[in-house]
Amino acid sequence: MNVIRHFSDTRTGEGRVRFLITQGRVRLVAEGPGWSHESTHAGLHDAATFLAVLPHLTDTLYQEALDDLERRLSLEQAA
Repeated sequence: MNVIRHFSDTRTGEGRVRFLITQGRVRLVAEGPGWSHESTHAGLHDAATFLAVLPHLTDTLYQEALDDLERRLSLEQAA
């Protein structure tokens, strides 16, 4: 059974970025007005690095997604 864990989900007026974990891999799903992206990566670091090169992603959405991801990682490490 494939269990998908929503690790981080950032939504703004400019779009949405999700980091999903499934079977030890990370799916990056990003979307905004008129564009969408979906890719699979070995880990969160790889997915976050790839996020930086998405051509339609605004700086604001990028920064908020990274802030949310960092906050989530901090919570995971504290648990």
